[in-house]
Amino acid sequence: MQTLVLDAVDKRFATGVWALRAASLAIEAGEFVALLGPSGCGKSTALRLLAGLEAPTQGAVRVDRAATMSVVFQEPTLMPWSNVFDNVWLPLRIAGIARDTARERIAPLLEAVGLAGFEGAFPNELSGGMKMRTSIARALVTRPSVLLMDEPFAALDEITRYRLNDDLLAWWRAHRLTVLFVTHSVFEAAYLSQRVLVMGARPGRVAADLAIDAPYPRSAAWRTSVRYAQVARAVSEALEAASSGPT
Repeated sequence: MQTLVLDAVDKRFATGVWALRAASLAIEAGEFVALLGPSGCGKSTALRLLAGLEAPTQGAVRVDRAATMSVVFQEPTLMPWSNVFDNVWLPLRIAGIARDTARERIAPLLEAVGLAGFEGAFPNELSGGMKMRTSIARALVTRPSVLLMDEPFAALDEITRYRLNDDLLAWWRAHRLTVLFVTHSVFEAAYLSQRVLVMGARPGRVAADLAIDAPYPRSAAWRTSVRYAQVARAVSEALEAASSGPT
């Protein structure tokens, strides 16, 4: 079943900039798909359209009515005056769920994302990786079926990024999520996803759809394998071709 669809979508902003032109993609329920492309190609715009945060200028955006959705942005956007627990509680609080009731859901989730014992810590006391874990926990606490992620690990150091890549794959498999992961990293896209959708330069459109046939779970051994190098090279070549092609 197709959960997320862009069908020949154009997006033109009031400034006159064409972010997307005739952009189409389809993501099946339970898939992990990376959306890869150079900076400014419209990746984030595509994600925002699917999240309902932007409206298309032309074309159709379709999201399965049964889907429940959470979005994780590049910046954790945590409330600096609230501790980890209260930041994660926020969407439940908005939904009218009391703090004591929410604790039964939040406590095991914080343990799952590696934040057990940090419930009372404030954002200025956390590392970059811990802030992002808090943001992801906040996204997962509503038990979504779809997770949209807009370059969430771009600002992190490589070791933290690798760890969160592995954790994300574990969460995806455990919760049977549908994930659209926006990135400009060829290696991250090749490591994480079942498919890589490659976008060309602005105005963006999906120029290539590459299947990654490596099984899960993936590990450090996969990162150093000949097959991974071959996959990354194929993705890189597709990106180069899309970026230099006609717009």
